This record gives sequence, structure tokens and C-alpha cells, in this order.
Amino acid sequence: MPNKTPKKTFVPHNRPTLGRQEEKMAIEVIRSGWIAQGTAVENFENEICHYLGLPSGSAVAVSSGTAALYMTLAIYDAKEKNIAIPYYCCSSLRNATTLAGGIPLLVDSRIDSPNINIDAIDPSIDIAIIPHLFGIPQKISKGTSNTYFIEDCAQSLGAHIDGVRVGLQGDVGIFSFYATKLITSGGQGGMIVSRDPAFIKELKDYRTCNQKDAQKNRFNFQMTDIQAAIGRAQLQQFTKFMKRREEIYLQYTDANFPLLNAESNIQPVRFRAILQTPRQTEIISELAKNNIAAVIPIQQSELIGSTENYPNASNWIHNTVSLPIYPSLRNEDVKRIIKIVKELL
Repeated sequence: MPNKTPKKTFVPHNRPTLGRQEEKMAIEVIRSGWIAQGTAVENFENEICHYLGLPSGSAVAVSSGTAALYMTLAIYDAKEKNIAIPYYCCSSLRNATTLAGGIPLLVDSRIDSPNINIDAIDPSIDIAIIPHLFGIPQKISKGTSNTYFIEDCAQSLGAHIDGVRVGLQGDVGIFSFYATKLITSGGQGGMIVSRDPAFIKELKDYRTCNQKDAQKNRFNFQMTDIQAAIGRAQLQQFTKFMKRREEIYLQYTDANFPLLNAESNIQPVRFRAILQTPRQTEIISELAKNNIAAVIPIQQSELIGSTENYPNASNWIHNTVSLPIYPSLRNEDVKRIIKIVKELL
């Protein structure tokens, strides 16, 4: 029989980096006998505060990043208010906005960045949701505007501009700890941060409905102690994770890949390695033939409305490919990716 070439190991586009540290801290919670929202959740909240440079008690852990956004909008009484969101974004922003009863007003991306064009937001708008896409933050300046600015930091934990970390420029910062984010709290989870103690108090009251005054609407958006334990373990390794992501990113740039990057005064985190190229289909297909997954970061099918009204977003939709970049990605697989993509470029 003829020799068959062995199939190379499958390389997913993204995967969580989990190990013994997460296992150890989760087991400690299980053995404690208290697995609902408790001490581990409070510790996780305060450790996020410490990382961001906020006073303890300035964060609220919740069940997901989408829940974090919805709760924030609910506290801001977003019903029938005009809410600016990017056209080019995860559907969670639109879903949370409509669930809260807000009126989403779509805004195009910037020419030089997939991030929302803040300059195009009407200063009379009630609320603006500003995502820092793919780990690349952008500067937010409230000026004299009465608009509430919500920073969506789901993809950008640790990034900063002029020394200010994301989540601290606007009124509120929200984070996601979904399975494929920069850190995970066991598959789902989110966090809300604010410098406003009254706002934090309202959030904490909103997320727990048991043994409360029945005259006020609330919902169970709590994070469990098991989730928090995993999140804490991930946060403890965050610097190591970011270093590895940067190493992979530099291997791609050393190969002269035209990757999306930030301006000099901006410190991004490498949540995604976004290749800027019109040859999306060809590159994704060739990598797939070699058992490597790459994706279009945000596809047209995920968005509502015609791209004709959002030309900059249309450019990002049709001219980008997201390559694998996560801490457990092996160097030999990075070299495979580089070899295939270089031949096509």
C-alpha cells in the first residue's frame, strides 16, 4: 500500500489556556462547600480593581459580558433613548441595546481603524458604546458632552492610552471573560467597573433578586465562585499570557505580514492578529486545507443594514483575516501558518 502523509494537528483559530492553576483554585471552591456568589467573587472583583488601579469595591462581577452591558444600560434607564453603537461590531452590543429598550444608532468605523468613529457621534446622543476592537484601544474625550460613554473592553483588558487603562476613560467599563477572550472565568462571565460608588451600588442591587423588595425589578446576573476562582487563576497568569501573545505577533510581523497595529501613543494587547488583505477567501481556504483555522473577524452576515452607508466598515469586512494567536499556540504551528500565508502574499 502507498504511504499516506500523516494529517497535521488541527490548529483552531482560538482556544482557552487552562491548566493546573485553574483546576487547583476551582477545587478549593468546591471543597469549601460554597459555590454560589461569595468570597471568591468578591476577591476576583477586587483583584480586577487592583489591576486597573481602582479602589476596592469599584467592580461588579456578572454572568457574561452581554449581561454587563445590559445591566449598565438598565441602570442608565436606556429605554427609548438614542444609543450610538458601531455598525461593525459583535451582535451582543445590538442585542443588549434593544433588550434594554434603547434605540440603536449605527456609526461607521474609522478609515484607519475598525473602531467606531467617535468624531461622527452626535454630541446630543444619550449613550455611546465604544468598543476597543481586537485589543486596539482608542481615546475617549467627553469634553462638555452630556453623553454617557460605556467602554466595551471585552477584547482589550490591559490595553492603555497615555498610561490610562481601558475601562477608565469613560463613565463605565465592561469586560467579558468568555471562553476565547484574553482571560476566561470558565466559559462565561463578565465585569463592570466604575469610579462612581452610587452606580456600583445600584448594579450590585440589580444582579441579586432574592430577599429583596419585590417592588423593584431585578434579575439574577450573578457569577459563581467556581467561575471567579478560574478567573482569578487566569488573572494571576495574565502577564505571561500577554507576553506569549506578543511573541507570536512579532513572529508574524517579522515575516512582513501587513497586520493591524496601533498608533505610537497607544499600547494595545494582542487579542487578535488581523491580517489586512483583499485575499480573504484564498488565505482562509489554503490554511483550512492544512488543518489550520483562520476567520473573517466580523462577517457581513452578522451585521444589519447595507454596507453602502458604512464604507469604512465595509472595507474592514472584506479585507481582513484573523490568524491564530493565543498562549498555547506552538511555535511549530506559527511557522506553518507563516509559511502558508507568505506563499500566498
